[in-house]
Amino acid sequence: MGNKNENATDGRQMLYSDTLLDHFRNPRNYGSLPSPDVAYEEFNPLCGDRIRIELKISDNRIAAARFVGDGCAISIAAASLLTELVLGVEIASGALISDEELIASLKSDIKPSRMKCALLPLEALRSCVKVYRRPKTGA
Repeated sequence: MGNKNENATDGRQMLYSDTLLDHFRNPRNYGSLPSPDVAYEEFNPLCGDRIRIELKISDNRIAAARFVGDGCAISIAAASLLTELVLGVEIASGALISDEELIASLKSDIKPSRMKCALLPLEALRSCVKVYRRPKTGA
């Protein structure tokens, strides 16, 4: 009943869910936007993962989200899922998506030591929103 590891045939739990593996092997929204309204890159010096999130904003909502980067299966899958989850979300609320929502969407048992990998794309997204919401200076 709802066991995310039910595909294991020898009694062992699977390390990654089918959802995580699918988004890692076939990442959605991978690549750069032609002219993003905002972009931000985050880097995890502990493992070397690097994820850049790019956004197009229209009517204060995320109209397009793409990512580029190098990372482990968890960070790439999380970036792929995140770009799907945030489409159409209003950025004024600031909430966007919680850590728990992103982790749950991976449908895998993410160990504490790998949590930074899973949340790196979300950190980049939150930084994008902060940069976008900053008062613009100059004329």
